Amino acid sequence: MTSGGTGHADADRGERGGVRTALAGLTTRGRSFLAAGIAAAVCAYVLGQSDLLRVGLLLAVLPLVCALFLYRTRYRVAGSRRLSPARVPAGSEARVHLRMDNVSRLPTGLLMLQDRVPYVLGPRPRFVLDRVEPGGRREVSYRVRSDLRGRYPLGPLQLRLTDPFGMCELTRSFSTFDNLTVIPRVEALPPVRLAGEAKGYGDGRQRSLALAGEDDVIPRGYRYGDDLRRVHWRLTARYGELMVRREEQPQRSRCTVLLDTRGIAFEGAGPDSAFEWAVSGAASVLVHMLERGFSVRLLTDSGNSVPGEGADGFAGASQETADAAGLMMDTLAVIDHSDGTGLSRAYDVLRGGNEGLLVAFFGDLDEEQAAVAAKMRQRSGGAVAFVLDSRAWMREPSDVPGPLDQQGERLRMLREAGWTALTVPRGVSLSELWRQADRERTGLAASGTSGEGAGS
Repeated sequence: MTSGGTGHADADRGERGGVRTALAGLTTRGRSFLAAGIAAAVCAYVLGQSDLLRVGLLLAVLPLVCALFLYRTRYRVAGSRRLSPARVPAGSEARVHLRMDNVSRLPTGLLMLQDRVPYVLGPRPRFVLDRVEPGGRREVSYRVRSDLRGRYPLGPLQLRLTDPFGMCELTRSFSTFDNLTVIPRVEALPPVRLAGEAKGYGDGRQRSLALAGEDDVIPRGYRYGDDLRRVHWRLTARYGELMVRREEQPQRSRCTVLLDTRGIAFEGAGPDSAFEWAVSGAASVLVHMLERGFSVRLLTDSGNSVPGEGADGFAGASQETADAAGLMMDTLAVIDHSDGTGLSRAYDVLRGGNEGLLVAFFGDLDEEQAAVAAKMRQRSGGAVAFVLDSRAWMREPSDVPGPLDQQGERLRMLREAGWTALTVPRGVSLSELWRQADRERTGLAASGTSGEGAGS
């Protein structure tokens, strides 16, 4: 049973389960009636009481008749599940809609629905449906919520059939299930100018050509409809035909978001941990840059990126922006700690070409990894680093903070290499740090220490 699709559950399963399956479905009430009937029949035989024997036979036969009734039931039901939405941010609710259709010629009896959901999404939902007429349908819904990102299976849906007396229950299961994707929280970021550009198009140094729908990059012959003001008269005189001069090409700025996933760089777990803040921050920057028309790429410390991503990343300001954001969010929904110990693989990917703006979310950095991170700045037009001290995140606010000399030394190394490096205190919002990075970057540009790079 897939989202928007249907699945079928037959109540006619005699060839699979047989009478033994029907008897195994006797409820506590049915088993009690059967045991009481047998005991009454034995007592009637010993005492020679024919009336007691009739009572015993009635008590014993009733649950058997109910089991036979369910065993011979021949109605069919179809079920479907729809998720609204199928991709939900952590901490938000999604609604699951269930629909049951009676596609047989007979009315159903009492139906009990039970959907299987992971424990983290909440209690297992159960519904009781009264008699469903032939060709009729019933719709029910329930809500699920998770504070932890991930991909969670829903289903299969189970249908429990019962007789009017509650003597017997049989369970039928649909064969398919759906997946609910809980993506990281995305925080809206202000449209600051981290490196001097306000839009995804412009004259910045670190850019790649926008390949769709742009003019040719070399002078070409005149075509009907071209503006005569674009005619290049010198080349026209040289070649003896009208030549149109080359126009400045709109070019799309690029942004790479680097997420440090090393297990040794983060301590603690849960929705309030430093690693989850870094994942949420990376998601926020990716969405923000896509909306501003950048070609965006997601990179991890292991050198991996999003499956299906092009050489220049996903292009923003296009019809595929929502799909690109969805692919990135799906990747971040299931991303976990890596077994790597360094950032060299990510550096190898970055040093292959100009990366435009580089936004990095680092965990704990030792001296060696801070040096590797510092060299990444050489391959980008602008670089912003958010460095998380996971040990500080694990301390309670009332605890006395430990020495910050080591953390300050790592930040100094990054700043001397040209990074706009900020430490991330516990509980701070990314939008505040985003503005702070803009102020620090603007101050550096005004002082003449750093004045080039790609925009935000």
